[in-house]
Amino acid sequence: MAPKFKPGDRVRVRVAYPPHHFRTPGYIQGKTGTVEVVHGAFRNPESLAYGGDGLPKQYLYLVRFAQTEVWEGYPAGSQDQLLLDLYEHWLEPA
Repeated sequence: MAPKFKPGDRVRVRVAYPPHHFRTPGYIQGKTGTVEVVHGAFRNPESLAYGGDGLPKQYLYLVRFAQTEVWEGYPAGSQDQLLLDLYEHWLEPA
């Protein structure tokens, strides 16, 4: 299994509020960022939280977001960034 995204790809964070434990902050859902690093494939922590085996493994990415993309009316410059580790099943092509 190969990663779906590579460094430099623009991605959008999926919008969803599943009825169980999830690892993606609500404030970042629907926002667009850029993949910086592919960390590798790991067991899915959302499945592990409920006693599952975490399989299939999910790729984990470091994604960079401009603060002005994340927070409406952000007062500082566009150089301010937020970096988050996000699993592949939460990302879609932008």
